[in-house]
Amino acid sequence: MDIKEAIRQRRSVRSFTGESISETTRKDLRDFLSGLYNPFGGHFTIRLKEFDLKNGYRPATYGMIKGASDFFVIAMADDEMTSLAVGFCFEQVVLKSWQLGLGTCWIAATFRESDFNSGELWPENEKLRIVCPVGYAAKKSVVEKITRLTLGSRSRLPFEELFFDEGFGKPLARDNRFSGSLEMMRLAPSSKNSQPWRALVCGDIVHFYYLPKGQLSVLDCGIGICHFYESEKSEGRCGQFFKDNTVAARHNQWVYLVSFRN
Repeated sequence: MDIKEAIRQRRSVRSFTGESISETTRKDLRDFLSGLYNPFGGHFTIRLKEFDLKNGYRPATYGMIKGASDFFVIAMADDEMTSLAVGFCFEQVVLKSWQLGLGTCWIAATFRESDFNSGELWPENEKLRIVCPVGYAAKKSVVEKITRLTLGSRSRLPFEELFFDEGFGKPLARDNRFSGSLEMMRLAPSSKNSQPWRALVCGDIVHFYYLPKGQLSVLDCGIGICHFYESEKSEGRCGQFFKDNTVAARHNQWVYLVSFRN
């Protein structure tokens, strides 16, 4: 499937078959990790780790995840650009995994750190903050179905409430040059389905903002911006990200994050 199909079809998977991914697939994922596109810098490390479930070891995710034997583990520094970069870069891995027939689920806080840190040494100032199971999806459990309903994972805010044209009072038209890619952003996952991203289109520039809703808001925006960028790239439009310190448009609730020019 192409990247837009992956974005539309992807869902968070919390119940797995327990089958370990193949060595060939594991190599594909590690090779993909080594070539991630990162325009934001930051300090983080992503690793793929296998657990031997046959010997009864179960890394603790407090009931969130069932049957996963492989996990990505992500250590990162505690700063804005790192959070943006982790969201942007690791969502590339999530989408690649889906294209390979594998399910994933971002997990922050609701895991026992010692289980996933065992045997790991991280660069200075980086701490394990995110884990993500990866594997073959099992039939949805009752808990998983309830979790999706509780988080409202199927619902998204309307396009007109997220994206604007030249000023914050004018919703972006659906036929705008950037609308297709921003729609892919709208479909992105976020912590508790908070959808903190906002965008203002000014000619050939898109200014990205976020509505602070918690500690993961900037990381969530990185995920959304990844969807936007991957959609742009799929259309052969590879623009550049930059910080516009003179951006004129200010908002009393939204925080400016980064801009994109094509």
